[in-house]
Amino acid sequence: MSVPAEARSRVQALHVELERHNRLYYIDDSPEISDVEYDRLFKELQELEEKFPELRTADSPTQRVGGAPSEKLVQVPHAVPMLSIRTETDTEDSGAEKFDARIRRELGLKAEDPPVEYAVELKFDGVAINLRYEDGELALAATRGDGETGEDVTANVRTIRSIPYRLQQKIPLLEVRGEIFMHRTDFARLNERQQAAGERPYVNPRNAAAGAVRQLDPRITARRPLRFSAHGFGELDGISFETQAGFLSAIKALGLPVHSTAQNRSRRARTDRVPSRSQPAPRGAAVRH
Repeated sequence: MSVPAEARSRVQALHVELERHNRLYYIDDSPEISDVEYDRLFKELQELEEKFPELRTADSPTQRVGGAPSEKLVQVPHAVPMLSIRTETDTEDSGAEKFDARIRRELGLKAEDPPVEYAVELKFDGVAINLRYEDGELALAATRGDGETGEDVTANVRTIRSIPYRLQQKIPLLEVRGEIFMHRTDFARLNERQQAAGERPYVNPRNAAAGAVRQLDPRITARRPLRFSAHGFGELDGISFETQAGFLSAIKALGLPVHSTAQNRSRRARTDRVPSRSQPAPRGAAVRH
């Protein structure tokens, strides 16, 4: 059965429109349409794909519901090691001063050298992930593992709507690192559904997020309210950054989610306190590590 040109064109238009609304909702926090209208567009795409199966592609928004289960998670090496973040427990001004002094020593700076500028970001408590984009397409998603080798969780990560299948530009190679987590409000609703179904509630958002990402069945991952926030990078080709702030700005322009509170702080004005595990974290996530 041949596919009418108007059906092919409409499917392509729905791909673009639904992914745009996903970005507006999950990344920009500025939705333009209601959930009902989004569902109507989604259903239209589903019906067209059912009528013309050859139009159903791996990057279709409908495929975020999850594919067939995997027998096991495959081990994959990291091109650039994924290091953990050092924990700071001294949240007084003295702790920030010691942190700055250590950074200056490690950079080989002298007392007369200019102040160091810091990019200050929230630390999220979920599961660290490496997203590998090749020619602008999501090719691989891997957990941190032991830092040298992680697990291939691409099928699961593709169900998370805040993670784009395709970047806004065709970058040869970009590995973006960040955290998959749950907001506290989403976690509370998840536990309400668990209890209503007579099932045991989850202990905390971090364990629920980590367990969802490492599921063998992507359909289970798709039912969890997961989000992603980028904070770093691994292997690169065709793109470069002068500063952390420049990196965050660049990947946000590519369509990747960056937390809105990320900003520069210059020690010339004041040294911000270093976040620690003991500090409460906003919106369902504690620390990133």
